[in-house]
Amino acid sequence: MIRTFSELVEAARARGPRRVAIVAAHEPATLQAARRAQDQKLATCTLLGDPARLEEIADEQGLPLDGFDLVAEPDPRQAALRAVGIINAGQADLAMNGLAHPRYLIEAALDRERGLRVGRLLTDVSVFEIPDFGRLLLISDIALVVSPSLEERVAIVQNAIDVAHRLGIVEPRVAILAAAETVNPKIPLSRDAADLSKMSERGQIKGGIVDGPLGFDNAISLESAAIKGIKSQVAGRADVLIAPDMEAGNLLARTLVCFARAKMASVIVGGKCPLVMPSRADPAETKFVSLALGVLVA
Repeated sequence: MIRTFSELVEAARARGPRRVAIVAAHEPATLQAARRAQDQKLATCTLLGDPARLEEIADEQGLPLDGFDLVAEPDPRQAALRAVGIINAGQADLAMNGLAHPRYLIEAALDRERGLRVGRLLTDVSVFEIPDFGRLLLISDIALVVSPSLEERVAIVQNAIDVAHRLGIVEPRVAILAAAETVNPKIPLSRDAADLSKMSERGQIKGGIVDGPLGFDNAISLESAAIKGIKSQVAGRADVLIAPDMEAGNLLARTLVCFARAKMASVIVGGKCPLVMPSRADPAETKFVSLALGVLVA
């Protein structure tokens, strides 16, 4: 089981190199991440972007462009479309966003005729390395599915379990988060959580143990679960947290980063290939680890 980002990178290196098409790569942190990934043999990179700006950044950062496949496409929307085309042509295994607005790559991936759809829901899975926590923690969905239906929650859970398997977690424990750990007929989320738990028991969600509703505290703290008398295979031991909706998940993720000094990596799954979509403001280290996660999942 992978417990740290260092171990994640090593596992990606063992699996790689994978071919990655990087949209709007003309951005310093993105280029640094690409250079590091290529030098460490995690990936071979196709850089789509403004060639003049790429050269300028390479000179400023002292980053050689040797070994990169350069595609001159300064328009970010067109770069996203071309990246998806490269994947569909069998010339890349995953895509990564650099400086482009993230909607361009998502829109290109979701195109019904030329996109990356395979009949599953695209969802974001984020992985956190939290000081003194002792293991990686997965949270989903914090970026794509705004207000999920029960059917969409099933896909979110299954996609997160599949990513957890790639991290070496044989039977991931999945907590469906809510404000309280009891089922309240007046609160739709608590009913969905109970339904998801039963669906997992009946094999409709495969590869993990799902329980909910669970509060954040009793999902990750054995002490909290014991005090509240919660008997569960998941409570206090959760590997995966399923957020009530995108807003709550995003706030939880940012809280962990800002106040718990967590490091974060993210990948979008459910399509033909992974999409690595770090924030455009993320540092090079975050983009590199997210790329490593994408390689591991690809």
